[in-house]
Amino acid sequence: MSSSSYLVEVNNVKKYFPIKTGLLNRVIGQVKAVDDVSFGIRAGETFGLVGESGCGKSTLARVLLNLKSATGGEIKYAGRNIHTAGNRELRKLREEMQIIFQDPFGSLNPRFLVKDLISEPLRVHRRMSEQEMDNRVVELMEMVGLDASRRNRYPHEFSGGQRQRIGIARAIALNPKFIVADEAVSALDVSVQSQVLNLMMKLQKELGLTYLFIAHGLNVVRHISDRVGVMYLGKMVEVGKTEELFAKPLHPYTSVLLSAIPKPTTEHRDERIILQGDVPSPANPPSGCRFHPRCPFAQDRCKTEEPQLQTVSDERQVACHFPLQ
Repeated sequence: MSSSSYLVEVNNVKKYFPIKTGLLNRVIGQVKAVDDVSFGIRAGETFGLVGESGCGKSTLARVLLNLKSATGGEIKYAGRNIHTAGNRELRKLREEMQIIFQDPFGSLNPRFLVKDLISEPLRVHRRMSEQEMDNRVVELMEMVGLDASRRNRYPHEFSGGQRQRIGIARAIALNPKFIVADEAVSALDVSVQSQVLNLMMKLQKELGLTYLFIAHGLNVVRHISDRVGVMYLGKMVEVGKTEELFAKPLHPYTSVLLSAIPKPTTEHRDERIILQGDVPSPANPPSGCRFHPRCPFAQDRCKTEEPQLQTVSDERQVACHFPLQ
């Protein structure tokens, strides 16, 4: 990948967690939560990341932000390797890279007033007077659609959607360029989800933000994303422009996910594909293609040879020996 093309580059990143046992904590294996994943995110775009629970999406997000160290590979932000950055450079990177968490209540300290929650990043990274911080809090709350006169209240006095707006206000307080939204709307009611998504898209245009948007809901991802990456058991299995990927999935697993999307009418409804068997353990993944034990199109080659992520057309990549036609 060319460093000039992407704001964020993920190159062959791995994150393994040791499995330990006994009094001596002897390592007997590895949980391969993220295993040799590569992709890039351009400035100003939204890259959606989807997959079943436990596929490694959230772990990848935390490695990407250097909240967890990588076992292997490299992650670059604006051409800088974030895992080899010194303390001063890393502090600067922290200002430019922020995260919105899934739980709009658990991510907010219930003992803090809303104004203190939103101003906390400013206290850490900026030299500002109390009046300047209060003015900034008012500005941020208005930007995310909250009544600034309620800044002296506690998080429990707000609804779930409002608490997530508080989280968004915290995330944009330092004028970041890149934000990871880790299941940022999955805990919200459907009507509130659309409001928060529209807010995120509005802020993206106004502030020039770049998003990594992680979600289970494919309709949500389709609504907000420019490109989509599909993960399965720690591996990236398909990447493509959103409309192309939804219109014609190339990987069987992507096809399975899309078949589960509820359709508004009974006309032209494709039959849902039901997978057989359980998701394998990332501590003991299958040989060859990790999806082959559940794939309805698997052949002998799939059981022994692991497919690599290959470019098949402009902006389209798939890791499958026998991609769908």
